[in-house]
Amino acid sequence: MKKIALVLFLLSGLSVFADDNVLIEEQSIQSRINNCAMKILNANKISKPVVFVYDDADKKTKLKLDTTLTKRQVVVYKYAYKHIEDENELAAFLSRRISIALRSFDGVFGGFLRSLQVSAAPKKFEMVADKRAVDFMVNAGYNPVALITYIQKTSPQRRFDAVSNHNLTSKRLATIYEYIYVKYPYYLKNNEYIDNENYQNFLLTSRDNRRLLQEKIMTGSGEKLKYE
Repeated sequence: MKKIALVLFLLSGLSVFADDNVLIEEQSIQSRINNCAMKILNANKISKPVVFVYDDADKKTKLKLDTTLTKRQVVVYKYAYKHIEDENELAAFLSRRISIALRSFDGVFGGFLRSLQVSAAPKKFEMVADKRAVDFMVNAGYNPVALITYIQKTSPQRRFDAVSNHNLTSKRLATIYEYIYVKYPYYLKNNEYIDNENYQNFLLTSRDNRRLLQEKIMTGSGEKLKYE
């Protein structure tokens, strides 16, 4: 009996130790998120209060409700965080969510109507959020190309976007690339992601869309490109 009691005691101690390690890891992740988020908010002089929360619950066991517009709270779920490889990609994720959260402060009734508009037609505001995220990242000293690499590996390409609430990923990425090319060309000329496998895959899959952009630049056309 004494041996059994000792084993149970040791096992309980290991369990507590494991729980402590998990808690320390979660606190470290939360601190990393907060530091990056505050840097983005401060650099862009965003005075609206936005809360950032790390949630390590498994995607399959918990319903993921987006509280960005309703609670002005950016939740970084574990399944999304595990795809973040560096500080630039973390800034990319947070900048997009911040851009969406800020919409909830615009307009009448404390931004309630604008929140409904964004929720009802997310496709319309998706491109705007992407471009705004690029601006936020650059102002905070982050590389906006990371927004391309993050979306490339986390947003599957749909078959159609005509009946979807979201744009095709290929359209989003081509639009982001054009925006960076026109407004922040330095990051493409001095591209630290050029050897990144996700960026290389973007170059491969966006060949036709980038060809359209090249033709537009060469002809000096001012028309809006219709990416596919």
